[in-house]
Amino acid sequence: MTTQGQQPFLSIVIPAYNEAQRLPRSLQVISTFLQEAGWSDQTEVIVVDDGSTDQTIASVQPFTDHWPQLIVIPMPHHGKGAAIKAGVKHATGDFVFFCDTDLSMPINEIVKFLPPQGPDSQIIIGSREVAGAKRYNEPVYRHVMGRIFNRLVQLLVLPGIEDTQCGFKCLQRGVAATLCAEQRLTGMSFDVELLALAKLHGYTITEIPINWYHERDSRVRPLQDSLNMVREVFAMRRRLKNLPYSPARMNANRAVTYAQQRRSGRRSRPSRAQYSSLYAIPGHAAKA
Repeated sequence: MTTQGQQPFLSIVIPAYNEAQRLPRSLQVISTFLQEAGWSDQTEVIVVDDGSTDQTIASVQPFTDHWPQLIVIPMPHHGKGAAIKAGVKHATGDFVFFCDTDLSMPINEIVKFLPPQGPDSQIIIGSREVAGAKRYNEPVYRHVMGRIFNRLVQLLVLPGIEDTQCGFKCLQRGVAATLCAEQRLTGMSFDVELLALAKLHGYTITEIPINWYHERDSRVRPLQDSLNMVREVFAMRRRLKNLPYSPARMNANRAVTYAQQRRSGRRSRPSRAQYSSLYAIPGHAAKA
């Protein structure tokens, strides 16, 4: 909440693991931007410390003394996905913005994700691949590995999204809460799971181009993290297929219903309510 106890317009969630060196610089940049934009009293910044072994939490202390909208959440080390989930749970803003510590996307580009400049969409993804996006200083091998992973993701679980892994995303808070409640992955491929769940729910997703600057001191371990993410994607694919509102499960349920009707001699078409029950999302009542 803001200092006046009013619900903030925006919650910025920053997952942090061993970021004692970079986090203070990034918080200063964010603080300056919010003040210049006149957003300080309308924005809460939630830093989730993912079990850091350095002085990450201590490095934030000088800011919390004079920045009441800055919240620090300590937690055991479980991964970036778990940190985002914890941040969303504490967020109270109308919009929740995921933000990497390194600010590889300049923070002033956040205006492209929010009204009135942002598109009318429930989920907006910063993309390094759509037309108009620009990458700076990225090693070729990082780009190639990222494209190979994206092709695998599009083939297995999420066709049509060109960049699932960019760390800058904006979601309506209700949407973020729903998706994170169903999220199971705690590692770096959590983004894929959230977006795949979003598609199953029928939420609107829009990719927008950003300027992205490669950070040499990246926490990403290209080979090890890529292998872990591939394993997570295969595990995710199996789980998504078994969700009660996944296309595979809905089609199977519809086939079973039709077979039961044939055996019982009932040839009539299912009612609208019966069809709706097959496609119902938990928490959403089917229309009669």
